[in-house]
Amino acid sequence: MVNLLSPITIGDLQLKNRIVLPPMQTGLADEKGRVTEKLVDHYGQYSSDVGLIIVEHSFVLPEGKYSAGQLGIDRDGLIPGLETLAEVAREGGASAIIQLNHAGLKAEGTELNILDFDYEGSLSKYSLKEIDRIVESFVKSGIRAMKAGFQGVEIHGAHGFLLNQFTSPITNDREDEYGGRFEDRIRLPLRIVEKVRQEIDEGIISYRLGATDLDSRGITIEESKTLAKKLDDLGLDLLDVSGGLCGSSPDELEGEQGFFVSRAREIEKAVSCHVVGVGGITDPVYGNELVTSGDVDLIAAGRAQLNDPTWAARAASELR
Repeated sequence: MVNLLSPITIGDLQLKNRIVLPPMQTGLADEKGRVTEKLVDHYGQYSSDVGLIIVEHSFVLPEGKYSAGQLGIDRDGLIPGLETLAEVAREGGASAIIQLNHAGLKAEGTELNILDFDYEGSLSKYSLKEIDRIVESFVKSGIRAMKAGFQGVEIHGAHGFLLNQFTSPITNDREDEYGGRFEDRIRLPLRIVEKVRQEIDEGIISYRLGATDLDSRGITIEESKTLAKKLDDLGLDLLDVSGGLCGSSPDELEGEQGFFVSRAREIEKAVSCHVVGVGGITDPVYGNELVTSGDVDLIAAGRAQLNDPTWAARAASELR
């Protein structure tokens, strides 16, 4: 029977188990987005026990940087440091990919919060030429990731960052081919995944999907399933199903673990690519049940591993 400790093949990668270290910002890069010794040490402590490390969100353009201490992947000069990071992340037997992100309206020095939705600027400020530049920046950053020795990339489409801002009817105020109808709101992430897939044929491509805005005005599960299917059709290897937009923190995020798993379960039924379940997972037995039941293919335990880097090792011992 397949369980949490079973190997799994994703694209060209053979993972030793189905435990994922999800992307969590550490703030350990330097002021220019460069890899530091502390950042390398942080990821090195997980390399021996998890199946897949997804390195934290890395800005693809300077103006898309979210905050101080964020890792960068926006220029070739960062590749040597990223090489060291990829090498250490993989040396214990884990596979490693890196998350690519543009903060959009949440970029450094701004604050977007849907609770009052009173912020400076709107998505209409991005010209078509600027959108083309953003697409190209994701492509070039993906190429840098592969040159640095990562085995793929994850494109960040959740948590209120740029691609999530485009897909959500709450934040997308455009009236052109990138706004309004659902088919137009998802045009940008689809373009990016398609272009990155064309350039990365040997590595895997993951997409962190904002499957819910956790707000009644936001994207629906049916829309999320449609987006997931379209991403899958473009050759996506992995869907990392999460949610929440720009400051939303409803009661459902408190208490029980696995608060995004119900969305992941629905999406898993609609796609052929592999699906990761996330959302406050702390109990290895519960994570194992999610895999053995077929609800998801892998589980990501974020805060649990951040609080205890030996969590995956203890999980393996407990489940054997």
